[in-house]
Amino acid sequence: MLTVATIITALSLTAGLSGTALPTEPRINTGNTPKLSWHPCAVGPDDAEGQALDDAGVECGDVTVPLDYAEPHGRTITVAIARSRGSDAAHHLGPMIINLGGPASPVLDSVPLARAAMGVTGERFDLIGMDPRFAGRSTPVDCQWPAYWLPRSAGADRAGFDAMVALDRDLAGRCGSAERKLLRHASTANMARDMDRIRAALGAPKLSYLGYSQGSYLGAVYTQLFPRRADRMVLDSAVDPALSGTRVLRNAAAGREAGLREWAAWAAARDAGYHLGKTADAVLGTVRRVYAASARRPLTVGAYRVDDTLVPALIVTPLTDDTENGELATVVRILARAADGLPAEPTEGMTETLASLVDGAGSATHTAQTAILCGDAAVARDPEVYWRDIQRHRASSPLFEPLARTITPCSFWPYAPAERPIDVHNGTPALIVQAEKDVNSQLPEARALHRALTGSRLIVLAGARTHGVYLFRGASCVDEAVDAYLGSGRLPAGDTTCSE
Repeated sequence: MLTVATIITALSLTAGLSGTALPTEPRINTGNTPKLSWHPCAVGPDDAEGQALDDAGVECGDVTVPLDYAEPHGRTITVAIARSRGSDAAHHLGPMIINLGGPASPVLDSVPLARAAMGVTGERFDLIGMDPRFAGRSTPVDCQWPAYWLPRSAGADRAGFDAMVALDRDLAGRCGSAERKLLRHASTANMARDMDRIRAALGAPKLSYLGYSQGSYLGAVYTQLFPRRADRMVLDSAVDPALSGTRVLRNAAAGREAGLREWAAWAAARDAGYHLGKTADAVLGTVRRVYAASARRPLTVGAYRVDDTLVPALIVTPLTDDTENGELATVVRILARAADGLPAEPTEGMTETLASLVDGAGSATHTAQTAILCGDAAVARDPEVYWRDIQRHRASSPLFEPLARTITPCSFWPYAPAERPIDVHNGTPALIVQAEKDVNSQLPEARALHRALTGSRLIVLAGARTHGVYLFRGASCVDEAVDAYLGSGRLPAGDTTCSE
């Protein structure tokens, strides 16, 4: 959903902008000067990830931040960071925090990859990975969830919806009193405040930022809370800042339906290899047949039982990127075999998705992710509100509307958000990057963020269905424009649409 699907393989303020004036800096008491303690990244002989960071010359540290910014002298937690120092001291531009979305994706192990991918431009920055509060190597929290809800669907009928209600109620109830004391302070606003504590701990007057997916929202919130401390801001695969919390999921169905039809045409042209149908409509018919079969009886895929709450998740994961068209065709072919009662073994990607959703893999990250979404905006508590909403929209996309509008653990969360959603609207310069056909963070959301950040510019990569463009796609027109902005601090003269 809201995270970059794969890791990379192998910012002075702009002058002369005509946007609105910067808002007044908020009076937020963040306590005393932040404490920053540096230490080796490896925390033991079995810490391969930490050892790889040490071998890459990365420094690791912990920044002390308030658990509750309303009580800055109260209980504290630590936020883990990793720093790769830029080698171009003569043209040094300060720290740049990197965020991969989630909204709680750990980032530390990606810092060397970002260093390699950014090349000469990156050498002017100290690249900073920040594990969001409660995730990765930061102060941990884990409700020990045996399963997960995202991206899981409300299914094809009332039985699937009731199964999701039961799952979400159970997940929320597993967070005990110790976890609740921490999780009530999970939110994007507090993550932005943590970022500014990191800036202060590093002794930097300003902070540059590269954020993907849900990380685009974090960057936008930072510009609202700390506009005069924001330096060069790149927001990739953008989220509409008015749709905070789980509301960001609700408008995804139409774009995903369009992406599925585009893929179906691709698969139909290769029917000799995949045997899913000779026309796009025939391929979509195969998908519908699989979905209906899984609602009648769970499909046996390897060791897993795949019902109608899981089939959309298996489809939408490879649908995220058009370079994964072949993987999606293989997934549908496997599901079709299972629907026909034939032996069906999952691909590696299917196994990873099912392990996350069914086996509880990644419980700690999932706990933090859910807590941030629940802490960002209040939601309806009555399950019938979601059922009626799904029923009103189901016909337009039977596969994806129940996925987009499903009930979540936030309906059963033990507390309400501690503050209202941050109203993002300011003239802070920022560069927004978007793939035209992204099925997760979609083009209308990027345009909404562009309107909210009146000093921003928007680059759209035409024709691409991908999530995460800069450094991930290899699109020279995007990479060169972003590098030019990061190096000079000057945004493009106007919005741009370009092709690969």
